[in-house]
Amino acid sequence: MARGGQGLARVAVVVRAGAAPLGWLGVVAAGVGVLVPGITGRRIGVLAGAALFLVAAAAVLLTRRKRYAALARGAARASKHDVLQDRAVSVRNWRRGHRWWVLLAFAAALGSAFAVPAAGGMLLAGAGVGLRLKAAWIGRLERAAESLLWVRVDWLGRGAGVPAGRPVKGYRATGIAAGDAAPGGARRRGGVLV
Repeated sequence: MARGGQGLARVAVVVRAGAAPLGWLGVVAAGVGVLVPGITGRRIGVLAGAALFLVAAAAVLLTRRKRYAALARGAARASKHDVLQDRAVSVRNWRRGHRWWVLLAFAAALGSAFAVPAAGGMLLAGAGVGLRLKAAWIGRLERAAESLLWVRVDWLGRGAGVPAGRPVKGYRATGIAAGDAAPGGARRRGGVLV
């Protein structure tokens, strides 16, 4: 990075990076959990799981929203020397930094099926959905301001996944066309969101 430029990762991409692994592993764990009768029985397990799904999705969506909004309002313009990290690199860094936690959560969701069928998997899936909804909310902030939000890579922490943590002093902003991800962190392919 020349002349004092910083490596920057998209905030929405970092938030969204965990949505797919948590969501899909949660669906798998819930599906396997339904096959196990468990202590409470399938019906109670699925009902408890549905409640946990909603609670997890809401909790993840609402956590630190004020902090994200405040950082977004105070975003400084990115320097021309800043290096914008590709979407794939940000996603890979998050998944590498969190792989053991995700696998542990998956194992716990599978194990909990012997007590409350499907509930652990639905909780995990709810966390994944909450991350996707939070990324979409950040995307709405970006569209409203007509700028994309970026965070310094060295402020993301060891797992490369805390874009609103204590070390983060502020965001940087670029034009809406910068980088390879659209507002909200979705992949950008020839103007079509994937």
